Amino acid sequence: MAEDSGEDKTEPASPRKLEEARKKGQIPRSHELSTFSILLTGLIALLMLGPGVFTAMEQIFHSELRFDRVTVTTPTLMLVHFTNAVGIALRACVPIFAACALAALLTPIAIGGLLFTFETVTPNFTRMNPLNGIKRMFSMRAVVEAVKAILKSGLIGGVAAYALWSEREQFVQLVVMPADVGFAYLWGMIKHTLLLVVGGMALIPMLDVPYQLWEYYKGLRMTKEEVKKEYKESEGDPHIKGRIRQLQREAARKRMMANIPKADVIVTNPTHYAVALQYTEKMRAPTVVAKGAFLLAERIIELGREHKVSVVRTPPFARALYHHAELGEEIPAALYTAAAEVLAYIYQLRHFHQHGGLEPALSDELPVPPELDPETPKP
Repeated sequence: MAEDSGEDKTEPASPRKLEEARKKGQIPRSHELSTFSILLTGLIALLMLGPGVFTAMEQIFHSELRFDRVTVTTPTLMLVHFTNAVGIALRACVPIFAACALAALLTPIAIGGLLFTFETVTPNFTRMNPLNGIKRMFSMRAVVEAVKAILKSGLIGGVAAYALWSEREQFVQLVVMPADVGFAYLWGMIKHTLLLVVGGMALIPMLDVPYQLWEYYKGLRMTKEEVKKEYKESEGDPHIKGRIRQLQREAARKRMMANIPKADVIVTNPTHYAVALQYTEKMRAPTVVAKGAFLLAERIIELGREHKVSVVRTPPFARALYHHAELGEEIPAALYTAAAEVLAYIYQLRHFHQHGGLEPALSDELPVPPELDPETPKP
């Protein structure tokens, strides 16, 4: 819809869209950073292991590339010399190759993080659309990549040419130098050239990484309409959420009303509040099974009387329970004494109705802490 309206994508990508793009394998990557990292790692490894490599080359020249008549005329001996030379070269160069391979694996994580997905290798025939290919050929990204390739080639070629030109006299003299002296000169020329090339290439990822990050997040920008739509999908329609909350309240109220017949007593204000309490031997303290105010309080009292649940008028105690006791939970410890007096009164009242005797009376001054009664006058 946003595309049809031509609305500009001015909003940054939401976390949800970034996560969806990541699942599809769309993460920022800089090939220039990977190339530079591999070259830098190879240079460091070569500087550390270079003497060993040249020692191996000297060994190959002295022992494996020196032949006599018997060796030349015996194919098996030539094969042995060749195998030995390859083994010596591999033992010297494998650590350098391994370091470069490790750099190639770890460098992409520096920008886009670690990601395992098969989305990018899943067949997608839209990628085979020639029109899309033509668009990519003439897109801004293609122009930028072409400019980068030209600048990179010019930079690397220019630095390498400068390095070799500055070493031209030593390079010519290598032909007449002894092998050990020539290898020392060659090693120095290689180090000098690589240092200049890698140092010059550092400029490329410094420019490419910010550009890749900018282009990545720019491509994931959203329109205001998309942001609103995503918010509705993630948070839900306010009307539907309101209806759900209403249904939940109604269901909770029905469950509460169904528990009123199990109550031992209902304490009231007498009309403002009503709280139903239940206590059994398995309970640590009395539990609130229902509570309500005004019309709901009247309904609780009415339903309690229908099921012959004792209703007691205790205004301070009822107010304290309503404001400080949660539905389905035990009453606060500060109200234990008041609850014990009320329950004792109920049990005595039941005994009186069944067996007669002296009718019990409930104290008008229950031990309710003043701070729990919201209508207690403040000093």
